[in-house]
Amino acid sequence: MRPDATVALASGFGAFVARARAAGTLVVQPRMGMADPLRMRDGLRATRDADAVTVGTVTLDSYTRTGDLEAARRALADGVGLNGYPIATHPADTTRAVLRGVAGARFPVQVRHGSAMPEHIVRALLAVGLDATEGGPVSYCLPYSRTPLREAVAAWQRGCELLASTREHGAEPHLETFGGCLMGQLCPPSLLIAVSVLEALFFRQHGLTSVSLSYAQQADPRQDEEALTVLGRLAAELLPDVDHHVVLYAYMGVFPRSAGGARLLLEDAARLAVRAGAARLIVKTVAEAHRIPTVGENVRALETAAAAAAEERARPARTAAGPAPHGADTGIEAEARALIGAVLELDADVGRALVRAFAAGYLDVPYCLHPDNAGRARTSLAPDGRLLWSSVGSMPIAGLADGGPRPPILGSAGLISALSHVQRTYDDRAAEAYAVGPSAAARAPEALRAPPPSTAVPPRTPVPPRTTSTPRRELGPTT
Repeated sequence: MRPDATVALASGFGAFVARARAAGTLVVQPRMGMADPLRMRDGLRATRDADAVTVGTVTLDSYTRTGDLEAARRALADGVGLNGYPIATHPADTTRAVLRGVAGARFPVQVRHGSAMPEHIVRALLAVGLDATEGGPVSYCLPYSRTPLREAVAAWQRGCELLASTREHGAEPHLETFGGCLMGQLCPPSLLIAVSVLEALFFRQHGLTSVSLSYAQQADPRQDEEALTVLGRLAAELLPDVDHHVVLYAYMGVFPRSAGGARLLLEDAARLAVRAGAARLIVKTVAEAHRIPTVGENVRALETAAAAAAEERARPARTAAGPAPHGADTGIEAEARALIGAVLELDADVGRALVRAFAAGYLDVPYCLHPDNAGRARTSLAPDGRLLWSSVGSMPIAGLADGGPRPPILGSAGLISALSHVQRTYDDRAAEAYAVGPSAAARAPEALRAPPPSTAVPPRTPVPPRTTSTPRRELGPTT
């Protein structure tokens, strides 16, 4: 059941999630962006009508992300496929028609992009009446671009202030950090937490009063539960004057190839979100390892996650606010506090502090090749899936975690093995769940097989005016 939009005066993306959380419901959200306005509208309607409490997503194309709007215009004119919705290229009236009667207080929509220089995107989303988006000056610069960090920080400052200016007109814009998802995998939790919190502090400094803090599911649920608990605690402590919630991303690395393995991984993400107090979950589908998912597969992923979350919440003797299953403190909080404290001591301006922190190596993202990243930190993956440091470079966290430095991941074979740890684990779990004998694979149900190629064409709905010639191609996530 959707939160009642009429019982509270507060409106906007953050208020919707807060109402759902108060009602004891996890909000689930797809990754979805199609170039064709008609398909985009159909995807939003399908998301809204899923058997779950959902928010909508408009994921943008790569040309818009990088600011190459002329290329986006040529692609639309030539009927060339785009991997998302070109919000800055379609006329504003077209996008307003896509959203009309779909987006609103009972179904807020977020724009997702991946841009290090987001001003043109913020202007475009505000022009069509939206006010929720995501990203960050670090998390959308270092992994995804060669833009100097100093330039990205300046651009994100302008973008934040532009978004926050809508508060003068009674809106409550919302901005989500992407800092908890750096590199997708093989980044230890303390650094993810630190960057997520620092980006949220940056947003607040530049006028935003409704934010969410991200964290991406990693390879060990016990470590993830400890990390999410720490993230929630630090957010409450450092952002007491800001509406905020924690958003969990279903695993972003190499995904299980079997439908059963992918479903188990998503269900574990939903259960983790409930146990650790996250208010929102961004899902992935069973098609993730093979191709861009259909709208129908996204809807099934939303409903699968919602069902797993409800089941977890109904379990006795466990609550979202309860302790981690093993109550262990492995040093994640000490490391995250040390990183945040070291950065904030560098400069009263969070943006300048971030630039100085990366220059000094106080923040150092493992395996990130951006010129402004020190590149001295390295990760170790324990047999049980825990992410640990093998080298902290110049980050001020040496000796804070249990056990000290671990052996590094060695060579390309070692790196590939580490990257595919979750894939192997969940495909094996799916196989074991259905194994009844030596010929089990041959008799395996659908859960052990990869999803078929996408051929289905979703049903069409009454459509908004079409003002441009666009390809009819479903396209997938960029963030």
